Amino acid sequence: MGDTVDDVTRIYFEQGVTSVFAIALDWPGWCRRARSTDAALDALVAYRERYGRLVGVDLGPEAFDVLGVVPGSTTTDFGAPGAVWSDDEAGLDEATLARHLAVLERHWAFFDSLIASAPAILRKGPRGGGRDRDALREHVREAERHYAPKVGVRVAPRTPWEDQRAALLAAFTQGTRGGWPVPYAIRRIAWHVADHAWEIEDRAAPRDT
Repeated sequence: MGDTVDDVTRIYFEQGVTSVFAIALDWPGWCRRARSTDAALDALVAYRERYGRLVGVDLGPEAFDVLGVVPGSTTTDFGAPGAVWSDDEAGLDEATLARHLAVLERHWAFFDSLIASAPAILRKGPRGGGRDRDALREHVREAERHYAPKVGVRVAPRTPWEDQRAALLAAFTQGTRGGWPVPYAIRRIAWHVADHAWEIEDRAAPRDT
């Protein structure tokens, strides 16, 4: 995208019982989880440069406008941002929607580039677990197929991923007719892609010696 951003970043917190997400309202995918609001904000700051590289943006100074807190759910505590922000039902104006969709497409391109370059067998996680490259690819693809009804479209199994993505983009452009409002749906999908892209990036990198 090649932009430089100097404005304050608007964020909100999604507060569960055991987990809190700090979520950038205007930057889909910039969303990190911890056990408290302070720790979640620290995690968001820690990923500022990494997220900026993903979307091709210099995010500027570390200034945040905390808009509020929304109550989470078992989804929050399970590890996914599951609450809709208060203004999400109002949708996005045409220019903002176009920018958010461009950010989502940057996430997809980044994920695809990592899949193309990562080894088939990824280093195990700190507890010895974690999916390998192809399993992660299928997990993200299948997750998006299951998200599709939430935005008012049905995607058949084994639909080519580019067609599945095109169906999602069309739903966002036309206005979703499922259970998720457009702004939340874009943020949720971008977060899931980014989270697993960074997992692949970390687990494909050589271990420090």
